[in-house]
Amino acid sequence: VIDSQRQMTDLLFTEKDLITSLKDYITAEQSKLERVKKWAEKMDALSVTATQDPEGFLGHPVNAFKLMKRLNTEWAELESLVLSDMSEGFVSNLTIQRQHFPNDDDQVGAAKALMRLQDTYKLDTSVMASGDLPGETHLGLSRLTVDDCYDLGKVAYSEADYFHTELWMSQALQQLEGGEEPASAAADAVTILDYLSYSIYQQGELERALEYTRQLLRLDSTHQRANGNLKYFEYQLDKQKKVEEDEKKEEDDEEGTVREEEKTKGERGTADYLPERRKYEQLCRGEGIKMTPRRQSRMFCRYFDNNRHPKFVIAPVKEEDEWDRPHILRYHDIVSDAEIELVKQLAKPRLRRATISNPITGVLETAHYRISKSAWLTSYEHKVVDKINQRIEDITGLDVTTAEELQVTRWQNYGVGGQYEPHFDFGRKDEPDAFKELGTGNRIATWLLYMSNVSSGGATVFTDVGAAVLPKKGSAVFWYNLFPSGEGDYRTRHAACPVLVGNKWVSNKWIHERGQEFRRRCPLAWQL
Repeated sequence: VIDSQRQMTDLLFTEKDLITSLKDYITAEQSKLERVKKWAEKMDALSVTATQDPEGFLGHPVNAFKLMKRLNTEWAELESLVLSDMSEGFVSNLTIQRQHFPNDDDQVGAAKALMRLQDTYKLDTSVMASGDLPGETHLGLSRLTVDDCYDLGKVAYSEADYFHTELWMSQALQQLEGGEEPASAAADAVTILDYLSYSIYQQGELERALEYTRQLLRLDSTHQRANGNLKYFEYQLDKQKKVEEDEKKEEDDEEGTVREEEKTKGERGTADYLPERRKYEQLCRGEGIKMTPRRQSRMFCRYFDNNRHPKFVIAPVKEEDEWDRPHILRYHDIVSDAEIELVKQLAKPRLRRATISNPITGVLETAHYRISKSAWLTSYEHKVVDKINQRIEDITGLDVTTAEELQVTRWQNYGVGGQYEPHFDFGRKDEPDAFKELGTGNRIATWLLYMSNVSSGGATVFTDVGAAVLPKKGSAVFWYNLFPSGEGDYRTRHAACPVLVGNKWVSNKWIHERGQEFRRRCPLAWQL
């Protein structure tokens, strides 16, 4: 399964190699045809001259010898040239590389990723098809063809997702009617209209389904399924109208509810959307809860020296309040570009699918919803890792010797757009063994370092309070997962939004309770 940016990058270079091989094959074929053409032209000129006076031509002994030689040897050589297979090198290369190609599951996964991004960021289908996404720099190279839109509609149809089937088949039809020629014979107007009429019928819109069926039959009056659907839709529509006439008042009362359900379905493509999911998507789109002016007035930027820490007296760090409850802080320009590149290079060879702590066993394991690759770096591996760890301790005032190793994570927009579902970093009361394996207590705080800018998407959102933190290269955000009493702060439930355009690098440092007894004291009076 293709599920990492590195694999996707390798595929790009594999395709480049195949294109080079294909060009070599074309060049070889052209060279071969050029040789055949020259031979034919030479023979044509010779034949014209010879056949004008055959006896005189063959009267010359050299001409007689050369005729025998041509027919016995040279035409045989020409036959070998014509029969020679110039495609052997290209076909061989293609066969070797095919073992690294994506499979059907990968293609379906990528299609679902596009539709999920479309839903999360409420992107119009025509915008997606044009490739003109926020932050996009490869305009013209990223547009979807008629065939692409048709294939996306087919994936949605196979998943019984008739909402997205309609969206993408409509886009395919629009581009087809706009004069775009499909590369595949399958993506013709009749087939697209067939998918459209059925998907619309499945969404309960009989009149529109009937109209598309009639449009299909105007193109192909012999279409068997469409003729059957026409009679069925007309029958169902007549039946519906009779019911409406007989029970008009009752239908009027219910109409508002039906329309509201359809509206919800239209916005999401599914009727069973969880409230948290809706809030998550709103936050990813920048539609979060706005602070009151009074709360906003208490948010500041400042130079922070951590109680005159020796390292920060002369060069304090830039500290900014991102949110007040819970208190989320951002520290600007914490790491340099050179340090970031070093960390990336250390992490790249070891990137593996991201893990979570099993709430029952406490063992780290992969989760299907964490679409990212992670690597763990220890402080003794390179001085840059040790420097970053020490910097975290100097700024937060917390002991990082009992913290987890630095986790470097790479998100990509391939494969569901790279996202984490909403989660807590700390172990809850119903997860007593969440971090038992580590033996350092619960996760008291989280340090999240952004190691790249993201063209579009990729925010960190806190679904319980409505906060959204945007990635900014070289900055880090910090928050406490636990109250001073040791109780979990459920307001810290958070998630990463899918990356719409670009890639996202972050590193996490989860700081644990052990070692913080005299650094973050539990108050004598009970408090949260």
